[in-house]
Amino acid sequence: MILRERNTETATAAVWPDAVGFVLAGGRSSRMGVDKALVLLEGRPLVDHALGILREAGLAASLAGGQAELVAFAPVIEDGQPGLGPLSGICAAIASTHARWSVFISVDLPLLPASLLHYLVGHARATGRAVTVASVNGFAQTFPAVLDRAVLPMLRRELEAARGGCFSGFQAAAASRGEAVTVIPVEPLVQCGQISHPRSLPAAIWFLNVNADQDLRRAQILSAGGVRVS
Repeated sequence: MILRERNTETATAAVWPDAVGFVLAGGRSSRMGVDKALVLLEGRPLVDHALGILREAGLAASLAGGQAELVAFAPVIEDGQPGLGPLSGICAAIASTHARWSVFISVDLPLLPASLLHYLVGHARATGRAVTVASVNGFAQTFPAVLDRAVLPMLRRELEAARGGCFSGFQAAAASRGEAVTVIPVEPLVQCGQISHPRSLPAAIWFLNVNADQDLRRAQILSAGGVRVS
């Protein structure tokens, strides 16, 4: 079931005709103690930051899971199997759209630049690869992820088998198409000017997860222009 958006003023025209974006917002936020989707950063909820990143990248944006009140920010795709983790929300989101490409970010990644998502979508469309993610410092990042709709059956099988988390599901899904997960290092893209951060933050900081109060404080300092944070 799709809960419809009340605040239509936040919607923007999509650039990609065959790609849509989803914010994974169905987590329990146990370390934060409150629904982190509504935690404020620079006076805006994290969910608003995440939706803004997708929209700036040229994607129509919805929420995969999350509390009913989040419908004020964007359409909410209900998780058909709550409690099974983000892979369940991913499956529900892909099933809700006819678009070939679904782009996923988690609600706790407010420092991602839209240019990275734009590049990943373009790469996936150009190559036709089933699963595309980024890496930083040699480590593949689970999100953002660009998924071909064709991987939905395998993701569902992985979910039902409870074999692991999202990245292992992505690996199995790509393998089902005779591929490996496509991992794009961000550093060369930054060096040649193909992607950048609007506040010139180094790439290693883009993937800061805001899971606890200390993460939020760090994100606040970084958003204000500081980089040297312990």
